[in-house]
Amino acid sequence: MDTEYFTKLSVQLRDFADRRDWQQFHSPKNLAMALIVEAAELLEEFQWQTVEESHDPEPDRRQRIEAEMADVLIYLVRLADKLDVDLPDAVQAKLVENERKYPANKVRGSAAKYCEQE
Repeated sequence: MDTEYFTKLSVQLRDFADRRDWQQFHSPKNLAMALIVEAAELLEEFQWQTVEESHDPEPDRRQRIEAEMADVLIYLVRLADKLDVDLPDAVQAKLVENERKYPANKVRGSAAKYCEQE
């Protein structure tokens, strides 16, 4: 993961909020709630689609999906900035934890949660 990209994006988003005097609204709580709203809007684009349809959305739907994905990332990056979380480091730490919880030789092909594994 490119830390430099996330740093630049954080600065760009912070500047965007500053120029609109929106920092006052960007508490961690509000950003987390906005993130969930945007994630729900992303989910809505897949509602009632078959698995096959979800793999190849028509162009208009794909454009909406991309916009909602961007919104989710924007709020996540803003939240990380507010809480001084290095997202690439957090992702790497989580991948190490998941590797421990879900060893490939024990969970291959299973969707069971780690606590449900034998």
